[in-house]
Amino acid sequence: MVTFRKSLLLLAIVAMMAAAGSAQVGTTPPLTCTANAGVPPIVRAEGLAELVGDVVLQCTGGIPTLLDQPVPRVNFRVFLNTTVTSKLLSGSWNEALLMIDEPQYDNPATPQDEGNGQRICTQVGGCTAPLGIGKEPGINYKYADYNVWQGMRVTNNVGDPNSGNTVEWLGVPVDPPGTQAVRIIRITNIRANAAERGIGSGLIPTQLTMFISATGSTGFPITNPTVQVGFIQAGLDFSASGNVNYLQCEYPDSNQWVRFTERFATAFKRRNIATALESPTALADQNIPGAIYNTETGFYNSAFSGNNTQLAGLATQGTQLLATFKNIPDGVTISVSNRNTGGGDYATLATSGSPLPWSSATGWTQLSQSGNQASAVWEIIGDNSVSNDYVEFGVQVNYTPNQGAGLPSLDQATVAGSYAPLSTVTGASSSAPVPRFVDTAEDQPYFEIISCATNLLWPYVTNQAGFDTGMVISNTSMDPFGTVGQTGACTINYYGNSDGDAPPASQTTPEIGPGGYAIWSLYNGGGVKNYGEALGGMDIAATQGFEGYVIAQCAFQYAHGYAFVSDLGASKVAQGYVALILDEDMFGFHGNSSRTGSKSEPLNQ
Repeated sequence: MVTFRKSLLLLAIVAMMAAAGSAQVGTTPPLTCTANAGVPPIVRAEGLAELVGDVVLQCTGGIPTLLDQPVPRVNFRVFLNTTVTSKLLSGSWNEALLMIDEPQYDNPATPQDEGNGQRICTQVGGCTAPLGIGKEPGINYKYADYNVWQGMRVTNNVGDPNSGNTVEWLGVPVDPPGTQAVRIIRITNIRANAAERGIGSGLIPTQLTMFISATGSTGFPITNPTVQVGFIQAGLDFSASGNVNYLQCEYPDSNQWVRFTERFATAFKRRNIATALESPTALADQNIPGAIYNTETGFYNSAFSGNNTQLAGLATQGTQLLATFKNIPDGVTISVSNRNTGGGDYATLATSGSPLPWSSATGWTQLSQSGNQASAVWEIIGDNSVSNDYVEFGVQVNYTPNQGAGLPSLDQATVAGSYAPLSTVTGASSSAPVPRFVDTAEDQPYFEIISCATNLLWPYVTNQAGFDTGMVISNTSMDPFGTVGQTGACTINYYGNSDGDAPPASQTTPEIGPGGYAIWSLYNGGGVKNYGEALGGMDIAATQGFEGYVIAQCAFQYAHGYAFVSDLGASKVAQGYVALILDEDMFGFHGNSSRTGSKSEPLNQ
């Protein structure tokens, strides 16, 4: 009997444990979602409309909607720690998309999968509500009437479209999957104003952060609603061939270059996966959820309709690179190579907004100028996303030497390089290009037109105490070596006194041609005798009684001078010397600099 009673007690305990276990198995855990951003991309600090990483919510639990009952709706909002610049497509509707369960594109090759397409809802409130099937894993979004929803911009301040850092999706029907499946919700095509945040300081890059909110008729908890969706870094280095001096009286004799270097491997991108060297404007859908295309275009399905959603995610252009030339001297034109002449990526000149095909982008294009400024824009049409590359372009400076007319003018030109297009539109827009950038370029000296001049110094001349000084300036640009002849006048400047009075005023000679010379004395004056001609006249006035030094400024490079100091009539004493040349060596032999800013022919002085 005792044994029987013990057996009854044991059976009762086992029955209670079984009942408790049965109750636990039958309890469905509540719906919960976990957010992650996959691999957050590096975005360009110069960018105003940079694609950030997709955010994926993985949801499990909950009780699937009862049979033939409307699936509960959820309102989603995402907030960035900077301005959202996703392209506006129709009013406040933008290109940001929310999709459920990674719907695939329609594939005509597999008609047995009919219904396996992406169908977009473009209505406030979420379009037609699907009905529940009353069992796990809930409705099949692959065959649902809608599985993609278009987002709407939310502005922070009324009337200020640039104040918005928020996108929302209202009335999205989300059927809990229960315990046997995972419901995936993907948010894509969020663009951000990275320039607003900047690259910060220190070793850690500035982060782009997304905050996610979900509210509805039932609980929709997200365990980690804050995720990192991008890291900001400067994307571009610009360099140029350096300052080059061109002589006003000679044809330019060298080409220059500009170089754009990416600071991380995906800083330069094609517009679209169909962009190719010979078809740089071709387009193809980029409509596989979660795929990494490494183009300026995001998720893009040209089959979408309503609210211009066929343009959602589509970039206006690929990465463009801008060289701006400023303070171009009058009479000078600039030409650039139509495609890059060096580097690992491929870029061609963008004419009328579109890049040239690679094979037809040979040769050069002369840039149109506005005032004294010109610019060239090239677009990336081929890139390597796993290498830090650069593109280098040739630059030609052109002018016709015409010293007598004062052209080209004597000026210092600069160049600056940046991304393009530049924009002041810092918020969401329906018309501003995507991508677009702020101007971070700095002007740097690029080339200078310098005068063809020689500056001569006679450190001592005199016409006092019975002495006189004879002087000569020769234009030696006529020679047997093929030198281009130069012609110009010389201005003679006097520094000293005339028997205690102020020195005489400066005077200018007639033009001295190749092989000609100016000859005069302080006592008698003189004139210019050009090659094969007689003395042209006494055009250099006498400066009797002057003693001091003389500086002559000659408008040609091959000027050389001589002085001859003697008693009047040169009958007793005489001393001659060569005039000193004050300029930098035009051939670079001596590596000297000068106070005049000119380059001439110092010879072995």
